[in-house]
Amino acid sequence: MEFLGYGREDGKFGVRNHVLVMSSVCCANGVVEAIGRALPEVVTVTHAYGCGCGPEDTRVSRRVLAGLINNPNVGAALVIGLGCEFVSSELLVQSAQSKPAEALVIQQAGGSAATTAKGIEVATRLLKGLETQQRVVVPVSELVVGLECGGSDAFSGITANPAVGGAADHFVREGATVILAETTEMIGTAHILKRRCATTELGEQVERLVNEQEKRVRASLGELAGMVIAPGNIEGGLSSITEKSLGCITKAGTTLINEVVEYADCPSKRGLVIMDTPGYDIESMAGMAAGGAQIIIFTTGRGSTAGFPAVPVIKVSSNSQVYNKMPGDMDVNAGSIIDEGRTIDEVGQEIFDLSIRVAGGEQTCAEINRSAPFGYLKEGPTF
Repeated sequence: MEFLGYGREDGKFGVRNHVLVMSSVCCANGVVEAIGRALPEVVTVTHAYGCGCGPEDTRVSRRVLAGLINNPNVGAALVIGLGCEFVSSELLVQSAQSKPAEALVIQQAGGSAATTAKGIEVATRLLKGLETQQRVVVPVSELVVGLECGGSDAFSGITANPAVGGAADHFVREGATVILAETTEMIGTAHILKRRCATTELGEQVERLVNEQEKRVRASLGELAGMVIAPGNIEGGLSSITEKSLGCITKAGTTLINEVVEYADCPSKRGLVIMDTPGYDIESMAGMAAGGAQIIIFTTGRGSTAGFPAVPVIKVSSNSQVYNKMPGDMDVNAGSIIDEGRTIDEVGQEIFDLSIRVAGGEQTCAEINRSAPFGYLKEGPTF
């Protein structure tokens, strides 16, 4: 099976052809936002970090921001820095792999107003440079698909997540890569995931990963550790993190797990891969996008509106009530499994088919709404 995508010089393929304008440090956010107002065609990314962090958080910042620049959906990038931060714009641009990428530094370019004017000029030139690129025929095996859930309810584990699991199996059969994330939402299921691993060693690695995450949660929350779920999850009928986890992992379908990767790292193997991310939707999606995911499939029972910059996010509602109440935010109604007697396989096929159309250019609700919050993992103190 094939889709129409954009070829990159590094051999990867994007489903979008964006110019990314990003800050290297929060102090540069104002300039990035001003460029975005002047040129709504670009994708802007601002964040709260880039300085005042320890070595580990600085390393993660560089990996995430560099990963976004190198995401196949980005055709060119402009990074705005202040000039005295740990995560410099010049360093991030140097990480760009075979695509146009430029840096501007506010302290060197004449201040915010001058940098904004220069940034608009650079971004306009980058946009013009992408105009001649045409979509080409690409095998589905070149896709990396991230799996996410947020605002889950009691139906998520019996409608939306299993249906996404069916779509995930389709992708794996086509030779694509599928990322299961949210390590917190695997707590209580280590024994199940271990059995699904391609090798004994990998199974032990997955078991350690999940159990260590549970230890961290228990060290932080004590007796409340079993309730690491949001108020909306509880109102939606979920009783504990284990119940939520049992539903969460069904998004991964039925195939073998082939690899475990760190947060924001690129998978080296095809098929089903686990990425060690937080359970928080926005930070989890950032890890998968930095790891090369061109599409994210996101299930919700309560009605999340979150998309992501430069990466189309397909929203799958677990129940018809949310789908009908939020028609401009939901792309697929898995509640039809209950209300209309459709099968999990049928809805899984619908999700897969829509994903291929999205890969070819069809816009998701989150893209139309320009809903693209951004944040990424931070664990250490701020200095």
